[in-house]
Amino acid sequence: MSTPTNTDRFPAPSPAPFKLEARFASDLPEMSAAWQGEEQPAPELMLLNEDLAHLLGLDPDWLRTPAGVEFLLGLNPSPTTKMVAQGYAGHQFGQFVPSLGDGRALLLGEIQAPDGTLRDLHLKGSGRTQFSRGADGRAALGPILREYIISEAMHALGVPTTRSLAVLTTGRKIQRGQVVPGAVLVRVATSHIRVGSFQYANITGGIDLSRRLADHAISRHFPELDEPRTEGPDRYVGMFNRVMDAQNQTVAQWMRLGFIHGVMNTDNTLISGETIDYGPCAFMERYRDGAVFSSIDTHGRYRYSSQPAIIGWNLARLVETLLPLLGETPDDGMDTAQELMGTYADRYQKAFHREMAGSLGVSPDAPGAEELIGAYVSLLRAHSPDLTMLNRALSDWSEDSVAPEGFGEWITHWWSFTPDLEAMQRINPIYVPRNHLVEEALDDATEGDWEAFHTLLSLVTNPFEHRPGHERFEQPSPEGFEDDYMTYCGT
Repeated sequence: MSTPTNTDRFPAPSPAPFKLEARFASDLPEMSAAWQGEEQPAPELMLLNEDLAHLLGLDPDWLRTPAGVEFLLGLNPSPTTKMVAQGYAGHQFGQFVPSLGDGRALLLGEIQAPDGTLRDLHLKGSGRTQFSRGADGRAALGPILREYIISEAMHALGVPTTRSLAVLTTGRKIQRGQVVPGAVLVRVATSHIRVGSFQYANITGGIDLSRRLADHAISRHFPELDEPRTEGPDRYVGMFNRVMDAQNQTVAQWMRLGFIHGVMNTDNTLISGETIDYGPCAFMERYRDGAVFSSIDTHGRYRYSSQPAIIGWNLARLVETLLPLLGETPDDGMDTAQELMGTYADRYQKAFHREMAGSLGVSPDAPGAEELIGAYVSLLRAHSPDLTMLNRALSDWSEDSVAPEGFGEWITHWWSFTPDLEAMQRINPIYVPRNHLVEEALDDATEGDWEAFHTLLSLVTNPFEHRPGHERFEQPSPEGFEDDYMTYCGT
């Protein structure tokens, strides 16, 4: 397939005050295709995350110029070295698809931020690529805004996540059940290397490509394995251990906060541990192990309570791709993989225990902490409280507070631990992107009224500080709203 070029369209683009790198494209040319965004009829920059732009060393004023907007759409080659669509595979709801890739996305390149971190700049909704499989490669404004607001909320909550730099409307109307405005999201990650990337490398390039991808991933995420360089199987065992710990930490935070990802396919599992793809996702209000908010998860594979097991399953798919690298012989590699996966359940449980202990303001090593946490989870299951409100109520507890129904005896026991309320107030939010508020904000913005969106964004990106006059943003959704609430993948 021929590669589009923008030489004719933009013969002399405005010089950019920065230059992106193309390490992924250079190191792994077999895993990407040179590409660019499609021309848009009437693009407009609707949201720009200035704090994130400054963190990346980007000038917000330049990004607002015509050349900057072209760059954010993948049309201005001046700041880029090589824009590519990445190839990857994936298990989607348990079914393996050997060739997925960036069907509506584009890696602009990597930027060296002032703090020394290398980060990807990546587009979503930028048009067809060779991986589109017949789709139009575009995205609707509503789902793009969902990703912006929830990813930035997750960052404010301290959860590892991709972030959102900008939203641009394209001037197109696209068909998604109904005709809706088209949009492009510019998102940022420490990389977009997925479990599905390793699956793709394994089936297309075998051990050589798998090793090169692993070495690239180590240089991006685990440089301590390069300084001094760890050799042989220990190098790749070290990488996998770090990926496992990163994923366990992230999912444990999801569980503490009541976040349900909704589409935990292996192509949506980044080895960095950052949360990616905020399509059919939601924050659970009424605590339920079986909560599902994804319209496409008809069998509940990715329900709230299954998320720890699913991330273990995804990690098992990753370690399968590394077998030739984990031992001097195939049998050695298999034995090592089994040993690594045998540690998963205990390691996840320790991560979850640390998260919950922090949420309750107790030391994870305190005598009786494990029993205290276990009893708390049992009460959540029995009484289905609003999780955010309960955790925050405990954070603000005093001798005069009234215990929720069913929690009185447990609270007396918890209080005997002398919980650190100030520490709890720093991690138990007042504001999360509650589903009814998100839908209200997205509906209004799609119709051209951005007030609700900006109000909600300001609250969820400063989630631990009470804002007088915004009490309704602290309250659960209307009675019955969650019973049949569904979110959609946005494709």
